[in-house]
Amino acid sequence: MGGLFSRGRPEAPSPSLVDIEARQRAEEAAAQAREDAAAARAQIAELIKSNQDSQQKFMEAQQASLQAAADSQAQTHKEMMAMVQAERASNEARLLAEAAARTASAEAKQRAAEAEEERKRTAAVQEEAKRDAQAAQEQAKKLQEAANEEKKKATAAQEAANESKKVAEEQVKAANSAKKEAERKLKEGIQPVVTPTPAEVSAAKRKVQYREDLFHFAVAGVAGGGKSSLINAFRGLRNKDAGSAATGVTETTLAMARYASPNAEYPYVWYDIPGAGTLKIPDWQYFNAQGLYVFDCIIVLFDNRFTMTDIAILTNCKRFKIPTYIVRSKADQHIRNIMKDMGYDSDDDESEDQKKKLYQAARQQFIQQTRQSVKENLENANMPDQRVYIVSNEPMLGVMKEKRPKKVIDEIELLNDLIGEAQTRRARRDADAATVVKEK
Repeated sequence: MGGLFSRGRPEAPSPSLVDIEARQRAEEAAAQAREDAAAARAQIAELIKSNQDSQQKFMEAQQASLQAAADSQAQTHKEMMAMVQAERASNEARLLAEAAARTASAEAKQRAAEAEEERKRTAAVQEEAKRDAQAAQEQAKKLQEAANEEKKKATAAQEAANESKKVAEEQVKAANSAKKEAERKLKEGIQPVVTPTPAEVSAAKRKVQYREDLFHFAVAGVAGGGKSSLINAFRGLRNKDAGSAATGVTETTLAMARYASPNAEYPYVWYDIPGAGTLKIPDWQYFNAQGLYVFDCIIVLFDNRFTMTDIAILTNCKRFKIPTYIVRSKADQHIRNIMKDMGYDSDDDESEDQKKKLYQAARQQFIQQTRQSVKENLENANMPDQRVYIVSNEPMLGVMKEKRPKKVIDEIELLNDLIGEAQTRRARRDADAATVVKEK
């Protein structure tokens, strides 16, 4: 193409000012294109590094531009073509650069958005992790506190267990000691003391039908002592009367019997307690076995000799602060026996005066011996002295029927004292009830 222009023509003239400006513009455009291409390459290399085709085209455009500039310096006839090519390359490069820039910008925005999303997710994960860490710390703290508390409880439990073990060992030691002591006392004839439980007290009260508005007398003592006969006399009945307690030579009362007073003026209830000292009721178990601890007053009845059973009843009554009355029954029989020992014979025709003298002597002897015997028994048991009432059933029955029997001994005093005991208790209860009402 260059030979076509030069053949038959003179040398080309020097470039004009327009050409120079055009070349400068071309150079500037080329420079600008180079800068744009470099910027595009840098941007592409920095942001995506993935668009290899675009980068290759950009390099080709740069080389073309450089080649065009070189050709324009070497051959002026090629300047126009070079300028066109340069312009074209410049446009293409610009378009490519703009496209690359747009692509890079879009990818950069996409990556920025993805990075922002990732940052948000990371922040959320970190926040969640922080909350989880705080929750874990709180849980760990609670677990530690619970562990410390459990440790304290375990320590306290261990200490309590040790203390309980120590107490148990002491109790075992005390029990063994008490067992040995009880065995020793049993060998020596000293019986154990047993305290009833609240449940046993309630059961005993239900058994005797205990009422607060009544006064409950229990007549206790050894078997065959005349308990049933005395209760009949207290109720104004003879042994064969209807409603009377069964009597006999042997022990007839095998279960506790309850008898209300026939006189409504006296709200008393009499209890015929099975006799002590039988095979069914050992003497040392008698008080608790019969539930005597629930009665308001206990008459300890004996007819021959004052025994350890009677002492055991009195001792337990003292423990429970129950009023007691020692009564010797069948006085008339014992006096007749003493009269016989003195030589009295009912078949002999003795004068009435002699008979009276023997009776008085025997009566005095019987009273004196009875009181002295009870006093000595109480002293031997380390118990305070206590009056003994000497009675017979017939005189007691006469007193209850408001008669004046001739051969009374302590029947009237016993009855008056029993009535006084009941009245005192009622007055005390009324006073206690009034105090309670006043306090309310």
